[in-house]
Amino acid sequence: MEMTFEKNTFSKRLKSMLKVDARRMFLSPFFYIMVGISLAVPILILVMTTMMDGSVTVDPQTGKETVIEGFKNVWQILGSVSSTSAESAGMSMDLVSMCNINMMYFAIAVLVCVFVCDDFRSGYAKNLFTVRSKKTDYVISKTIICFVGGACMILAFVLGSILGGLMSSLSFEMVKFNTFNLICSIITKVLLVPIFVSIFLTMSVIGKQKSWLAMCLSLGVGMFLFMMISIASPLDANIIHIILCLVGSLGFAVGLGAVSNVILKKTSLV
Repeated sequence: MEMTFEKNTFSKRLKSMLKVDARRMFLSPFFYIMVGISLAVPILILVMTTMMDGSVTVDPQTGKETVIEGFKNVWQILGSVSSTSAESAGMSMDLVSMCNINMMYFAIAVLVCVFVCDDFRSGYAKNLFTVRSKKTDYVISKTIICFVGGACMILAFVLGSILGGLMSSLSFEMVKFNTFNLICSIITKVLLVPIFVSIFLTMSVIGKQKSWLAMCLSLGVGMFLFMMISIASPLDANIIHIILCLVGSLGFAVGLGAVSNVILKKTSLV
C-alpha cells in the first residue's frame, strides 16, 4: 500500500496559525480587559467633562482664570469635521482635541506589544518556528488577529461614547455631517487600525521579550502619525476617505510586514 503525505501549503499553514492566534487572543482575559477599558473610558470622559463644563480654575501664581469647556455634543469625542480637523492638525492641546477616540490607537499598542512579546518571553515563538511555522505566516496571522482585536476596541469606544452621551444628557445633533458620514468615519477609523498594528508589530519583533521596549518604540513611532488620524477620518468622511484608508492600510501591512519578516529572519528569537 502506497503512503501519501498531504502537502503543507501556505493556506493550510496560515489557517492553522490564525486558529492558534485567535484562540490565544480571544480566550485571553487581557483582551477583554482592554475592550472593557475602551468601553468605559468614553463614558467617564463624557460624564466628567459635562460635570466640569463651565467651571473656572484660577492660577494661584498669576491669578489668570481659565474656563473649562467640555464637549458640546457626543460626536465630538469621535472626531471633528474636515475643516476643523485641518485647523487642529497643528498642536492643539485643548480637552476636546486630546480626549477623543484617537488616543485609542495608543491603547492598541499595549494590546499588540503584550500579545506579541509574550510569544518571545514564553519561548512559544522559538518553538513555533522550529517545529512548523514560517515567519511569514506568523507576521500575517499576527497582523490579522491584532487588527480584529484593535477594531473591537475602536467599536467598544464608539458604543461607550453613545452610552456616555445618554448618561450625561449630551446632544446627539449632527452639525455639518449626516448619518452616512458618521458611518463612513467609523469605518475609516477601523481601517486605520492595520496601519498602527503594522507599526506596533514591527516594534514588537524588535523588542521581542522586552515588552517595555516594544511599547516605548511603538508609542514613539506612532506619534508621527497621530495628527494624521483626524484628517484621514473626519466626521464628514465619505467613500473617498474609506478607499484612501484601505489603500494606506494595505500598503503599511505589506511593507512593514515584510520588514518584520526580515527582522525575524536576521535576528535571534531570544
